Amino acid sequence: MNPSLARSSGPDPRHRPDAIAERILPGELRRGRGAATNASGRFESERREAFDDGWTQDEAPEPLRTEVTWEKPKAIIARNDSPDIPFDRSINPYRGCEHGCIYCFARPTHAYLGLSPGADFESKIFAKPNAAELLVRELSAPGYVPKVIAMGTNTDPYQPIEKRLRITRSILEVLYEFRHPVGIVTKSPLILRDLDILAPMAELGLAKVALSITTLDRALAREMEPRAGTPPRRLQAIKGLRAAGVPAGVMFAPVIPALNDEELESVLEAAVDAGALSAGYVLLRLPLEIKDLFREWLEANAPGRAKHVMSLVRQMRGGKDYDSTWHTRMRGTGPYAEMIARRFHMAVKRLGLNRGTSPLTLTKFRKPAQVGDQLALL
Repeated sequence: MNPSLARSSGPDPRHRPDAIAERILPGELRRGRGAATNASGRFESERREAFDDGWTQDEAPEPLRTEVTWEKPKAIIARNDSPDIPFDRSINPYRGCEHGCIYCFARPTHAYLGLSPGADFESKIFAKPNAAELLVRELSAPGYVPKVIAMGTNTDPYQPIEKRLRITRSILEVLYEFRHPVGIVTKSPLILRDLDILAPMAELGLAKVALSITTLDRALAREMEPRAGTPPRRLQAIKGLRAAGVPAGVMFAPVIPALNDEELESVLEAAVDAGALSAGYVLLRLPLEIKDLFREWLEANAPGRAKHVMSLVRQMRGGKDYDSTWHTRMRGTGPYAEMIARRFHMAVKRLGLNRGTSPLTLTKFRKPAQVGDQLALL
């Protein structure tokens, strides 16, 4: 059946305990997607809700299809001055992410586009085809000072459409030409396609990669990260990177209490077996619309655990669903968060992770000659 859209104003009823099930999109419609709903963003003056009007009972809805929109930004390097983030610049070739990870903290950014952080975020993708051209211009600017550029910090640079569009690859080609360091986080084995660039960059001390592995349970991964690489393939990606000489690590992120936290040690052990040299973790973050999306996902996929998971989340966030305080937003507070931190550090020490990893070099940066440059006299 095809859902119709109803628009209403007034108090938002989404927080009623009995309202979640009513908002869940039909299973056929959200097949292969992470979000269970597609509620309007926080900036919209109208609220949309799906309901069955009874007129199309015999018609099965088609699964949501991915739509790609070209955008032409004026700059490609994004800057930040957050005191608890270890980089000050990043590149995002895409807005929105087809991987559909329900916990993705980038989801609320789609609200700025007048779209839903729910299903829209993973089915309406914005691509930046002029990214490489912009990067050449920005790296060539007088006075540019190199620092490590991070990729995969917002949306995954190797999400499925990258296989066809190759925007991430074009960015890496520019970074290699300029001998500019880059750190990448991804869930996709597609990164192995670019070993011909990453391997020589790594040999120069210019590249490192972390694979995000949230669970080894393929069924849980399929529900929580429906279009990301399977856990075994992510481990194979670590092995392939290490075989090519690229420093590779693992990110156990996010840690979700009573859902995947029991796998912390086993994920790190599997990553070490694949060749991982480093590890990190981030506690589940539920800012803005994500807190509702995640609750809805729990009710649709793990109803028996939903209350327990959210109770533990609030224990680690000072009684709230989320606390954005600097330095604690990534790790949480309280006994449960402290227990996770102890477990992680004990596992890292036991497995020999995070030892002797060298920082990426900044000294090899160069500005290659461009067409129209004045020739040197000597």
